[in-house]
Amino acid sequence: MTRALYATRKKRFFGSSPLILSASFLALFGILMQYCASSYNAQIQTGDEFFFVKKQALAAVAAFACMFVLSRTDIKKLAKFAPAALVIAIAALAAVFIPGLGVERYGATRWLNLGIATVQPSEFAKFALVLFISAVAARDRKLRAGSFALIAFAAGSVCLLIMLEPNMSITVLVALVTVFMLFAIGVKLRWFALLAVPAAAALVVLIALEPYRIKRLLAFLDPWSSPLAEGYQLIQSYYALGSGGWFGVGLFNSRQKYLFLPFAESDFVFSIVGEELGLIGCALVIAVFCVLIVSGFRIGARADNRFEAFFAAGITAVIALQTLLNIAVVTGSIPPTGLPMPFLSSGGSSLLMFMSAVGALDGIARSQSGDPGHKM
Repeated sequence: MTRALYATRKKRFFGSSPLILSASFLALFGILMQYCASSYNAQIQTGDEFFFVKKQALAAVAAFACMFVLSRTDIKKLAKFAPAALVIAIAALAAVFIPGLGVERYGATRWLNLGIATVQPSEFAKFALVLFISAVAARDRKLRAGSFALIAFAAGSVCLLIMLEPNMSITVLVALVTVFMLFAIGVKLRWFALLAVPAAAALVVLIALEPYRIKRLLAFLDPWSSPLAEGYQLIQSYYALGSGGWFGVGLFNSRQKYLFLPFAESDFVFSIVGEELGLIGCALVIAVFCVLIVSGFRIGARADNRFEAFFAAGITAVIALQTLLNIAVVTGSIPPTGLPMPFLSSGGSSLLMFMSAVGALDGIARSQSGDPGHKM
């Protein structure tokens, strides 16, 4: 083995191998936690305790395939598809409001019925917007006012459509990722004020217009004031995390999964992790997320061009911020919102997009290492 080849493989290992290993672990661990959190609920609803597990496993097969394909793709070529991806994302977000095509659940219309499956367009829209922002920012050595306006319009359109579903949590996430990317691009601070003032005003108005959002805020401040209503879910999450202690009650031994904790398999799956595996288990899961996130930012920092640097940073920001917000909700650090945990929560659309995003990060890392097999 020549020194050059050894150096290339060494760079490859320390560049993206931790990324792939950590994402793969989380996806597979998520399937396990789906059984732990949903077996009883699935048995009651469908007569099959593996119902949610099967759906997640099937999505995982497709997700790993997409990750593999994107990891061997020349990611720079994706820049030219950015406008089309954004248009498709916006069209899909709008399509949920078409009667017969959009699917309503729990008072929100966030899904499209494709016949064989339902998909959540906002999961695709998050990364389509990141792709678009990266492509626009990469065109200018220093972001011009016109490019800034284009990014602001694209982000505003995506946020508006997601908010109309309604889905405030994903809206806030998209807004935060946009701000992060603009900061990473080096946007002038006074330009941020052009976005911050109307965004803050819109947030206040949106909260005031919907009574349930005010109730959620009050429940966050004092969940025991409405223990059987708005505060119920957060209190049950506290019970789950608290009963887990240091080492948990044991795998498959959750008591909250017996319909005490709503959405245990989706938004609050981390509560079940805490109950069954304890503080130590939660810390290990967070550590794996940290490995993935640090790997993603390192790949972006070492990128050979502006587009790949911004794209890697944006993808990693989505993973980092959504993970942080989900854990904050579960632990009662911020008001409750319907935001799934990446890789772990139930949802084929989410798993497919996050694993595809990891594949794109790996593709960027492969181009850095000079891997001749990364192009397809």
